[in-house]
Amino acid sequence: MAFTLDQWVILLLVFLLGLFLGGAMFASPKWKRRHRDEVRRREELEREHAQFRKEAQERDMLRDAAMRHPIDRDRGPL
Repeated sequence: MAFTLDQWVILLLVFLLGLFLGGAMFASPKWKRRHRDEVRRREELEREHAQFRKEAQERDMLRDAAMRHPIDRDRGPL
């Protein structure tokens, strides 16, 4: 199905209207606030995730060290 010139113009106008309305809706303060809240929450989760990774790495290092140097039950810990 081939489009006529009139149909192409209508499609272009609908596309431009969509861009204009989308830009107007995204520029409203409500969307800006939601975006900032989302960015803030993402950064908070990334910090929390980094802390969990650090703690997990520390636990792994301690577990590896404990496996290399087992406690002699007769002598007790070092």
